[in-house]
Amino acid sequence: MNSVELAFKPALELAQLIRDRTISPLELTQLYLDRIARYDSQLGSFFTVAADMALADAKTKTEQLINTPDLKLLPPFFGVPTAIKDLNAVAGMPVTYGVPALKNNIVDYDDGVTMRLKGAGFIILGKTATSELGSFPYTEPPGFPPTRNPWNPDYTAGGSSGGAAAAVAAGLCPIAQGSDGGGSVRGPAVCCGLVGIKPAKGRISHAPVGDYQSGISSNGPLARTVADAAALLDVMSGYITGDPYWLPSPEITFLMATKQVSPPLKIAYAYDVPPFNKAEPVIKEAVEQAVKLLEAMGHNLEMGCPSIEELIDPFIKVWQAGVGAAGLPDEALSPLNYWLKEQAGSAGEYLQAVRQMQLISRKIVAFFDHFDLLVLPVYLHQPIKVGEWANLSPEETLVKIQHWVAPCPAFNASGLPAITLPMGQDEKGLPVGVQLVGKPADELTLIRVAAQLEKVCDRQFLIPPLVN
Repeated sequence: MNSVELAFKPALELAQLIRDRTISPLELTQLYLDRIARYDSQLGSFFTVAADMALADAKTKTEQLINTPDLKLLPPFFGVPTAIKDLNAVAGMPVTYGVPALKNNIVDYDDGVTMRLKGAGFIILGKTATSELGSFPYTEPPGFPPTRNPWNPDYTAGGSSGGAAAAVAAGLCPIAQGSDGGGSVRGPAVCCGLVGIKPAKGRISHAPVGDYQSGISSNGPLARTVADAAALLDVMSGYITGDPYWLPSPEITFLMATKQVSPPLKIAYAYDVPPFNKAEPVIKEAVEQAVKLLEAMGHNLEMGCPSIEELIDPFIKVWQAGVGAAGLPDEALSPLNYWLKEQAGSAGEYLQAVRQMQLISRKIVAFFDHFDLLVLPVYLHQPIKVGEWANLSPEETLVKIQHWVAPCPAFNASGLPAITLPMGQDEKGLPVGVQLVGKPADELTLIRVAAQLEKVCDRQFLIPPLVN
């Protein structure tokens, strides 16, 4: 096995290779740090590379591996490298939130997600790039290099978890954490040909913060396989003392669900999301392909989709309020985020928008009284070029964003779980994928079906030419 083949192994396989003592945590960490040094200048996927910290942790874990007689006692991802999005806190590393003024904002604590990842045995290579404050579906924050798509570097890797997606797709780490407040895991996943999960509201703790933007945002995994994503969701999930709301643990692990066969289900599907533009033909074809495969698996497919039109205005108001909630001075913000902050309105208007969003979300959730799953696009068109929207006015940019990401925000507002699954590539070499949405708190069904679909869609696990 050469170094490229090893770099693109699924994280679960790497964990087993470490347990078998075929490779050490130190060797694996050095491999990924070497790839970051070689390729990341072309991709901009990392804001911070914590090489010294990662190597020190890898040396400790390698010694532990040698001296542990019963390897079953090791945590599930012992010695496997990963990366944390730069909206999350890792002790001893900066948290910039994509804001140049915060490049030296080094924190002395781990947030809840970081604690869970460290507890699972991961080695943290560094902090991945995000759009400024995580606000946008492309990762081009002023003062940082833009994050580029490993499949075609003229195009975006998506956002706001663009750095995490680019790093995994390019083999700079095998698996990564992201966060999704309106498609920010699912969008980068589809842009980069990955599996991305936005869990149900309450599945993953926001500790030490109690909530964020009325619960529309959630941390979630980015991986190359459904099994890897499910296993990382197992690691990240669960109550942390003081959480204002949470979900009980499922009856089995999410990883176990990938090995089960789903019974026949009633599944809705849609190609478009009114009142926005129709999906690009290559995206419609991906949904059609998924529908045919699901029918062949014995599921009952029926066209249908919940209406999201009423949700648009209140969701935007809640999203805009998040910029002001960051508490940064106006001069630290890009013109677009400054404009969003100015449009946010009063606290009363925000609370009114939250109430509207929750009322409308009930209608969206009610759709799933009649269906087990929904299949639809992730975004309505393929990735934009890097810098394509840079010279637009804020008003024009907002319209462009809405018309691109339209299939995603409704499931942030309603708290429903969703997963992105790759389905092929377009003529530019860019990945194409679909989104599956599940019933409330039912990631198990979602993951069962996604794992089955992954097996039958004849997807080849190609390596981007740029990083081969």
